[in-house]
Amino acid sequence: MLRIKLARFGKRNQPHFRIIVNEARSKRDGQYIALLGHYAPTAVPKILDLDLKAFNEWLKKGAQPTDTVAALAKRVESGNPFPEKPKKLSKKAVAKAAAAKEAKETAPTEVEAKATEEVAEAPAAPEEPVAETETPTAE
Repeated sequence: MLRIKLARFGKRNQPHFRIIVNEARSKRDGQYIALLGHYAPTAVPKILDLDLKAFNEWLKKGAQPTDTVAALAKRVESGNPFPEKPKKLSKKAVAKAAAAKEAKETAPTEVEAKATEEVAEAPAAPEEPVAETETPTAE
């Protein structure tokens, strides 16, 4: 039975892998039938290069991928093999962000702020003295 699996290469603590097609019972790092790609998990940024066309051809021929290779192939098919994970924030940072969001929500909007400024800056209309009109009294 043919397997699509990883063959380990590289120095100690610095592995990189070849994605190969090999007999299921043969050695992990021995001779192989076909080379389908490379995977370097310790490189910055991580490297995952897999020929999907050849991978699918070997699947049609009956080769079975290992769980790891199947997961890597799924990542390559998605188009973004290593999406960035959101950074975890400390409790202080979360509290600070929540306070900033609350302050932003309670602060007046720009339109409201401009309207209040205009009202404050507008000159007051001079008050006209009200002339007391004399009402004729009937005497």
